[in-house]
Amino acid sequence: MTLIDEPDRCIAAASEDPNGSGAVDADPVAHSGAEPGDAVLMARSLAQPEQFAPLFHRHAPRIHRYIAQRLGPDAADDLVAETFLVAFRSRHRFDPGRADARPWLYGIATNLIARHRAAEVRAYRLLERAAPAGGPAARSGDEVGEQVADRVTAQSLHGPLAGALAGLPARVRNVVLLVAWADLSYDEVAEALDIPVGTVRSRLHRARRRLRDALGGADPTLISEEDTP
Repeated sequence: MTLIDEPDRCIAAASEDPNGSGAVDADPVAHSGAEPGDAVLMARSLAQPEQFAPLFHRHAPRIHRYIAQRLGPDAADDLVAETFLVAFRSRHRFDPGRADARPWLYGIATNLIARHRAAEVRAYRLLERAAPAGGPAARSGDEVGEQVADRVTAQSLHGPLAGALAGLPARVRNVVLLVAWADLSYDEVAEALDIPVGTVRSRLHRARRRLRDALGGADPTLISEEDTP
């Protein structure tokens, strides 16, 4: 059974009409050829649970990639399915004013990842110890300046950077990696974690400082920095 099959099977089972009528209300958007947005699909799925399946197909690959980067592909296969099952069962809580379900889904995934925090830190420590001799050249702290390290590519996650990430508090690491690997904006991270955007900014600032301190004041991470919005 594939990653796609299991959530579809669960959703299909949940969507069976208990009265056996099989009736589906006519929907002009559904027949217009336009692809409905996340909020529309979420609203429809309250009465027609099978309408949730397109949300899975739309977002599962990116959620899977994010979890795999943090916990590895084996854990990702299980957790991405659990993420969407949790989302399906709590879809009535989705804010219909949100056009994009990604932050909400990443928030669920991040909460599930928290149960595997020790395994994540162990993986970073292994990457730290497995770093090749040499590695990328360090850049001075002055060059980094007041910019926030918003991008940490998975490919560059080794050596001192992996160790520094392992040393971050989980709440700070979540913010860094939602920006870096999930490619969420500060506002979207705030939505995903249900925290103020000011807290997102302060945690990123704290992460930058801790990472630089752990790396001896340098930045040998192949990070692409962007000005703080």
